[in-house]
Amino acid sequence: MGLARTHGAQLTAVYVSDPYPYLGVGEANPMGYQAYAAAAQQLAAQAHAQVDAMCRDGGPIVSLQAKMVEGVSAASGIVQTATEVGADLIVLGSHGRTGIVRLMLGSVATKVVAESTVPVLVAR
Repeated sequence: MGLARTHGAQLTAVYVSDPYPYLGVGEANPMGYQAYAAAAQQLAAQAHAQVDAMCRDGGPIVSLQAKMVEGVSAASGIVQTATEVGADLIVLGSHGRTGIVRLMLGSVATKVVAESTVPVLVAR
């Protein structure tokens, strides 16, 4: 938040909802998808509310645009949104996993760095 305040930047908070995991497995259950989508919307609203509170707290208010992206991987959603909004910089956190856990789970931060044409700042 301090970086955005210092530079008078507009912040775009992106919440990416993973693709619905059960399409193509047996019969599609529209109720299951609706519940999944509703839960994702609620989680996105909560996350965006937290970021909005941080934008208003501790100094000059940071301009915030909240976006939710659905149906793509987290890395792709972040990179696509950065391109759409004309971002100058992507800032994201990393859990700092290492070793076999990182190899098995992959790293959203690593994928964003690899896919993005926009500079990426990764913070632990």
